[in-house]
Amino acid sequence: MDKKTLQGLVLIGLVFIVFMWLSPKQDERTTPERQELEQVAEDEAEAALPDLLSEQEQEWLRENIADNGTVTRLEDGSQAKLLTDSDYRLMLKGDTLSGTVNVGGKDIDVARVMSADSTLSASDRRLAVSRLTDIRKQLARYGSFASFATGEEKTFNLANDAFSLTLSSKGAQLTRAELKDYDTEYNPDETKSTKAPVVIFEGGSDKMSFTLPVNGEVKTSDLYFTPMDVQPNSVLLALPFPGGAYWGIRYTIKPGKDYVVTIAIEQKGMDKALRSNGRELGVNWQQALRRQEKGKMFEERNSGIYYKFDGGNVEDLNANADDAEQRQMKVKWIGFKNQFFSSVLIPRKPFNSTDLASIKLDKDNYGEESDYYLKYLTASATVTDYDWSAANPATFDLFLGPNLYPLLSDLDDRIETDEDLHLTKLIPLGWSLFRWINTCVIIPVFNFLGSFNWNYGIIILLLTIFIKIVLFPLTYKSYVSQAKMRVLAPDVKAINDKYPGQENAMVRQQKTMALYSKAGASPLSGCLPLLLQMPILFAMFSFFPSAIELRGQSFLWAHDLSAPDAIISWNTHIPLVSDYFGNHISLFCLLMTVTNIIYTRINMQTQSAGAPGMKWMMYMMPVFFMIFFNNYAAGLSYYYFLSLLITIAQTYAIRRWFVKEEDVRKAMAENAKKPKKKSGFMARLEEAQRKQQEMLKAQQAANRKNRR
Repeated sequence: MDKKTLQGLVLIGLVFIVFMWLSPKQDERTTPERQELEQVAEDEAEAALPDLLSEQEQEWLRENIADNGTVTRLEDGSQAKLLTDSDYRLMLKGDTLSGTVNVGGKDIDVARVMSADSTLSASDRRLAVSRLTDIRKQLARYGSFASFATGEEKTFNLANDAFSLTLSSKGAQLTRAELKDYDTEYNPDETKSTKAPVVIFEGGSDKMSFTLPVNGEVKTSDLYFTPMDVQPNSVLLALPFPGGAYWGIRYTIKPGKDYVVTIAIEQKGMDKALRSNGRELGVNWQQALRRQEKGKMFEERNSGIYYKFDGGNVEDLNANADDAEQRQMKVKWIGFKNQFFSSVLIPRKPFNSTDLASIKLDKDNYGEESDYYLKYLTASATVTDYDWSAANPATFDLFLGPNLYPLLSDLDDRIETDEDLHLTKLIPLGWSLFRWINTCVIIPVFNFLGSFNWNYGIIILLLTIFIKIVLFPLTYKSYVSQAKMRVLAPDVKAINDKYPGQENAMVRQQKTMALYSKAGASPLSGCLPLLLQMPILFAMFSFFPSAIELRGQSFLWAHDLSAPDAIISWNTHIPLVSDYFGNHISLFCLLMTVTNIIYTRINMQTQSAGAPGMKWMMYMMPVFFMIFFNNYAAGLSYYYFLSLLITIAQTYAIRRWFVKEEDVRKAMAENAKKPKKKSGFMARLEEAQRKQQEMLKAQQAANRKNRR
């Protein structure tokens, strides 16, 4: 192929491309064939519609209008029942049904539809019959509220310094709640470093509706509401009836940093607009609990449903498995709790009965969405003594905010209630004794130190020093007792060597107790101070993982003191290991473990020799603690690390400057010279030991006789 031939082919190709580009394009959607197919489909769908209402359908329609229509007075003085909506106007006078129904932009006379008027086209008649059938079904389901079963959804916003809320006219319910002062720590996309505000719910993950006390079951979530009063801090969404009557829900928030939404049911003329003797208002609440923290295991363990009995205690559903409860007692509030955030519904009148359920979400029952949600929580409750003639028959307060102890404690004064709500029980601070230590000592000191706006790593250090100062008298007493036992260790060994064997066990015990009594020492005197310190340790174990103040606070390499400070992570799931240890190594936990081993080594050197197996067990305990604490908050491991360091420093300081073995020996020698008066307890103990020794000797003699 020569050069000219190649140029000719390229030129022909360009001409063809330009021709195709300039040619008019025919839209497949506007082809005659396409239009014909669409018309055939429409004709077939229309032909499938009923072309008349049966006698039974007509009777049902008249009965529904009679039951749910509004009484209206006609020009001739007579009365009729009227039912209207945006696309129909139906009137029932006696047994005669009249009015119009809008079909395709045309108002069609109902009488012509009923009489199968031949002048009415088959198409209009079928569409009108279909619309009347739908109206009849809506009336059967929703009664007087049937006209609100269709409509257009609109959204409204409420906001203050604490949160931003979105309301929907569909169901008159909250569809989104965002907290302004908190960022979510959960980031499924690690490539994005920017943090987003905490969103408690959105996109249909939270649904709250009321079941109206009328014939049938009418849920507000199925109805379309009309905005009647929209203000910056208040929105009234209502269902307007003829004659100025309405049933509505008003949402009100306070300005400033307030986390409470007041939900008030408002109504006017409803006792005249409809006939109902219902006295129970149902409340239905569902929420898919969103993930907010990095560690799913610990967040899931601290999330669930809490509730308080009226005049009683706060209880909760099992957070570690699916659980459900039915309560026929009065309930003061219901809370859907996350690790650090909660949604709490507080009625002004207690719920009369409640059904609660919690379902853990995983990929088997929630698919890929389970990565973003923890549990599906549901609550159904009833409020009794509903009054249709009251302007405000029911009011609820909805708390949407952080589990911050001062905030929850203060809500009792801000919410109208006749008793303490005990909302602080949403924060797991341990059993009664440990909770008392946290609420009366630890939290006040922690909040006081936090008021200086220091880094929380420094605050934890100062808190640890404060606790160590408070516990120093017990620590000192324990060390003195250990020093005495260490001085007596050679004498105890001599007794053991002098009376070996099992047959001399009682003698060894008596001689050892006599030695302790003479020297003024006791093996229990060293354990008792340590036992008295244990409640503090357990209280701190509950406090740090629950302190929202530590959430998102960085210190040194830890980016979040309320989460593990992982320095090494892996994705492989290791059975049992991943379930307890996790898929990472926390540096503060590792430092705590190393320090604990060093402290154990120091203790083993300063105490009397024991069984070799016990020594190995003492060294293994720090390793067990590392497995247990690796998934806990970095702030907790950091506290225990500091506490162990200070304890080691105290041990050396006390041994060098306060308690010297020479002084202990002198004091014990002086104590041994003093006459000892046996207490009643010691006398009874020695008598019991003597009898036990005699029984042992008799048994040994019997055994020797039998062997002969």
